[in-house]
Amino acid sequence: MMIENYIRDIQDFPKKGILFKDITPLLNDPKAREECLKLLVTDLKEEKIDVVVGAESRGFFFGMLIAQELNAGFVPIRKPNKLPAETISASYALEYGTDSLEIHTDAIKKGDRVLIHDDVLATGGTAKAMCELVESLGGEIVQVNFLMEIEFLRGREKIKNYPVFSVLKY
Repeated sequence: MMIENYIRDIQDFPKKGILFKDITPLLNDPKAREECLKLLVTDLKEEKIDVVVGAESRGFFFGMLIAQELNAGFVPIRKPNKLPAETISASYALEYGTDSLEIHTDAIKKGDRVLIHDDVLATGGTAKAMCELVESLGGEIVQVNFLMEIEFLRGREKIKNYPVFSVLKY
């Protein structure tokens, strides 16, 4: 199955000059979604994963499925002021602006083996911020994985100290 056939390009979204990779068709097709999940967890079946961390909001879709498949907990990393308990935050640069992320301070325990998941690796800012949050809570990052990677933006360089896996590369 060609997973890339289920990714739709949307020109000039969220702003002019950006080619947005829309995963809605992938999410809508049960067979494609299952195949993508299989690819995301194949290298992790022999790893002990305590927690899967997913970034708001598109990292939640497969992040929850991955956690279920690996019999691990799931921790959401969200935009500011969306989590109800005590949080820590990290700021990062996007290819089209800046933002920050937060995680509950009790979400990761020291020594937890963590898989970080998001939908796209672009400039690497979001992924780097997620790694910083996990490590600041004492988590050990086993892998950072993505549905797709936009290679020319060189985001992998910002997280080069971690194992990285992407299903699709553009």
